[in-house]
Amino acid sequence: MKLKFKIQQFQTDAVNAVVDCFIGQPNERSRFTLDRGYIDSGLQIAIPYEVTGFRNRPIELTPAEVFDNIKKVQARNGLKISPKLEGQYNLTVEMETGTGKTYVYIKTMFELFERYGWGKYIVVVPSIAIREGVKKSFEITEDHFMEQYGRKARYFIYNSRQLHKIDRFAGDPGINVMIINAQAFNARGKDARRIYMELDEFQSRMPIDVIAQTNPILIIDEPQSVEGKKTVEALKLFKPLFTVHYSATHRQEYNKVYRLDALDAYNKKLVKKINVKGITVKGTTGTEGYLYLEGIDVSRKHYPFARLEFEKKTRSGIRRELRRVSVNDNLYDLSGYLEQYKGYTVSEINGAKNTIEFTNGVSLSAGDVQGDVNELTLRRIQIRETIKSHLEKERDLFYRGIKVLSLFFIDEVAKYRQYDESGNKLNGEYAQIFEEEYRMLVEEYLRKYDDEDRYANYLRQIDVEKTHNGYFAVDKQGRMTNPKVKARETDSEDEDAYNLIMKDKERLLSLSEPTRFIFSHSALKEGWDNPNVFQICTLKHSDSTIKKRQEVGRGLRLCVNQDGERIDESVPGIDVHDVNVLSVIASESYEAFARDLQREIAETLSDRSCKADIQFFLDKVLTNERSKNVGLKVNDSFYKEGFQKLWKKVNVRTAYTVKFDTEELVGRCIKALDTRLKVTDISYQIKTGVLETISSKEQLEKGKGFVVKESETGNGHMEAAAGARYDLVGKLVGETGLTRRTIVKILTGIKPETFALFKRNPEGFILKAGRIINEKKATTIIDKDHFSSY
Repeated sequence: MKLKFKIQQFQTDAVNAVVDCFIGQPNERSRFTLDRGYIDSGLQIAIPYEVTGFRNRPIELTPAEVFDNIKKVQARNGLKISPKLEGQYNLTVEMETGTGKTYVYIKTMFELFERYGWGKYIVVVPSIAIREGVKKSFEITEDHFMEQYGRKARYFIYNSRQLHKIDRFAGDPGINVMIINAQAFNARGKDARRIYMELDEFQSRMPIDVIAQTNPILIIDEPQSVEGKKTVEALKLFKPLFTVHYSATHRQEYNKVYRLDALDAYNKKLVKKINVKGITVKGTTGTEGYLYLEGIDVSRKHYPFARLEFEKKTRSGIRRELRRVSVNDNLYDLSGYLEQYKGYTVSEINGAKNTIEFTNGVSLSAGDVQGDVNELTLRRIQIRETIKSHLEKERDLFYRGIKVLSLFFIDEVAKYRQYDESGNKLNGEYAQIFEEEYRMLVEEYLRKYDDEDRYANYLRQIDVEKTHNGYFAVDKQGRMTNPKVKARETDSEDEDAYNLIMKDKERLLSLSEPTRFIFSHSALKEGWDNPNVFQICTLKHSDSTIKKRQEVGRGLRLCVNQDGERIDESVPGIDVHDVNVLSVIASESYEAFARDLQREIAETLSDRSCKADIQFFLDKVLTNERSKNVGLKVNDSFYKEGFQKLWKKVNVRTAYTVKFDTEELVGRCIKALDTRLKVTDISYQIKTGVLETISSKEQLEKGKGFVVKESETGNGHMEAAAGARYDLVGKLVGETGLTRRTIVKILTGIKPETFALFKRNPEGFILKAGRIINEKKATTIIDKDHFSSY
């Protein structure tokens, strides 16, 4: 399939916002004699012929003229006027993820060449994933721009071992683009330093010198991830004519000339509508020794801390708590003396390796989960809900010729693919769950349609084994493997894995391709921007280091049909947000995901100016902040002699003694436990909400953007793990204050089915049985109360 591109007004506006900043600049080329270096560096024998190079002609406008142009563009686009020219010809373009940012800056290159003759560009990107995506964008837009401008751009990825491409970049008179990731010139490695070295294979020249001679225009893609102090200094060595920064989330803005933020893009239907399915699993047995290491906090001011989640016993039951722990912290104490945490004293926290070790030998790396019997239940529910959403969406779009894709992100290849000793492929647990759930749901789905239904026939023709596939790094034996991720980073730099993703981008859009469900490593998430991803499911523990906008951003692009045409508002007879809906099947509750996503979107929104006329103040109530002040005044009676004497009489320590009829108490407890004791089963709730429109930043900050559409619940049953051993009698003695003999009488008197509840949920049994016994104590008092002071 070949993707088709349209000329869209909002993208044209973004292009003109940059190009118009230099109105008045003459359209002329600038030539120079290209330094060819030496044939023999030792003898300093120069290459005996000259070569003409082409560079960007210097800006002939004065700074005041450029600044005046910038202010006119800002006024035209309704932006805040810059008080001064910020930086040396730095411009900022804000564009929401999924609206064609890369397309815009490629088209900007063509327009700048047409208007002013500027043809040298360097695109600086923060990662290999984005670098490969940019290269792919140049490939698929080549014919589109050829039709518009009658020329093609020459582009290449900088490689310190292929320096001949730099000479071609400098010597060609047309549009030339070098794509480079920041690590290629600002890292400490040997390859990164080569750009600053005189190299024999480059005729004793430094690559940076030849590049700088062309006075390139710098395009910074995602500057918030690129522009550290070190990178900013290194960029100056390129001697750029000017710099344009493109992102949805700028950390620092220079002379912003265009804005298309999340509010504009969403309400103008330039991206998909967002639908969230949140899943809450309720109830825990409190016996599995659950641990989740979220990460390690490292600081020069203190020893490393670990952000560790574990279970804790409270009055209301067992709940999970995320807290910072340090060396020598004892989880048995911190958990409220849960038996399964005996022996879990922190012995080492390693900030370099992102690991924590305990005195019992257990070790966890950041992101690891241990002892969570609920987790596999949650993952099955997530996979099931993703398949259900997929089938519902696919049914709607099949007759429109739109392929539906679902994307699963996982944190370990073995959970999807395993291999036997002979190298034969085997399903991992997630692939096995997927096939089980898919078969069941499709069989159920097909019952609704007759044999003549085209969509039903489409489903019947696809084998379950062929409808899912994995995209991961591959080792020398051709086996899927976990991608390489540097310490303290979340994205992979595995070039082969990204090449595989990019290679199959168009093929996956075809209805004749059976792959509809894709499993990929979470570290490869930046490589995925396929427009027909309608479901995203992250099968890993919710991580505070991963932004919700990052998860959503992989599926925001508007979809395309089998002709490669984008389904946007130019297509007659459709509502864009009826067709284009992205469903996120979250690994946490709906409330938590929706709240965090809205907060993150709100943080990126720029403040909008508002005309303060009479209508603006209509029906608004002004509140005097002074009315919230509260004055505290001590009652004068407190100091009176009579009150002080009374206070001394009642303010003494008192012993309280009660007596029970033991047999009566035992009988009442047995009856109450048999009739009232219930322990918590595992249950889950699935809640679905939609972000209809974004009316304002304040709406998102208050969490009012999403509207709940439906909610359903289900129940499960699970017996406790056998790892933790309990002194049940001793625990109930501690809860109630009764003797062991009395507790034994109560436990031996209850029904077998009541006692069986202990096996299902020991901690819940102890907590609730203790509460019931204490209630019966209070109603079995037979003698008067005895008080004595001491």
